Amino acid sequence: MTTPIALTIAGSDSSGGAGIQADLKSFAACGVFGASVITALTAQNTRGVTAIHSVPADLVTAQIDAVFSDLAVGAVKIGMVAQRDVVEAIIAGLARWAPRLVVLDPVMIATSGDRLLKEDAIARLREGLIPLAHLITPNLPEAAALLGCAVAQDDAEIERQGRALLALGCPAVLVKGGHGTGAESADYLIDANGVVRFAAPRIVTRNTHGTGCSLSSAIAAGLARGEDLVTAVRRAKDYITAAIAAADQLAVGHGAGPVHHFHAFAHVDGRAPRAPS
Repeated sequence: MTTPIALTIAGSDSSGGAGIQADLKSFAACGVFGASVITALTAQNTRGVTAIHSVPADLVTAQIDAVFSDLAVGAVKIGMVAQRDVVEAIIAGLARWAPRLVVLDPVMIATSGDRLLKEDAIARLREGLIPLAHLITPNLPEAAALLGCAVAQDDAEIERQGRALLALGCPAVLVKGGHGTGAESADYLIDANGVVRFAAPRIVTRNTHGTGCSLSSAIAAGLARGEDLVTAVRRAKDYITAAIAAADQLAVGHGAGPVHHFHAFAHVDGRAPRAPS
């Protein structure tokens, strides 16, 4: 029997809604075994980030080598990379172990507005890490930041920015439209085959902490299970839409609460199902 395994390389969220914690929850909810490489420790909650401590690059390297030397990793998700030397360690680790499927979520700013990626690391992410990815998943502000331009305001500009991101060396880009406006939240998968639009009704809630982390992790989970990219993105979009729709069933913190990763396993009132006797 083969167990599908996905690896997340990202930062830790002490409140449990985003980062490594959200990734592992998403992996579990989507039916894969999750492993992790922690790049940074953050002190954060639903209201914001109060401290960040980057993990030493040699320890990031040791974690990568420990996982790949033993586990049959089917797909990798990369999130918060914190600073340049950590980016370099990840680039070297990916070159050394050559995973076939890498989903890069270029996390720069948290839902709370706090910056998570240092300026000197952005150029190295753009030049060294993006070309190693199978898919990158920027939201609208992140796509604009990577390209040094204004945030896209319409479908045509989103496609133009997506094509410009492809020119950085990755074969596929998913531009996420959660920061947009309108009745629908639409994501755009752009690659050499064209553009596929994934739309869902825009859900009015402030509880969206960890949305981007969870979507990219759900995509990586689908790829680890052997799904093609379009199928993995479509199923991940359905998963995160349902997780956002169920977010208000949770009462976590006093700010922007987390999405409901395990909505499929909970009663409508938010309580976990009773274990069988």
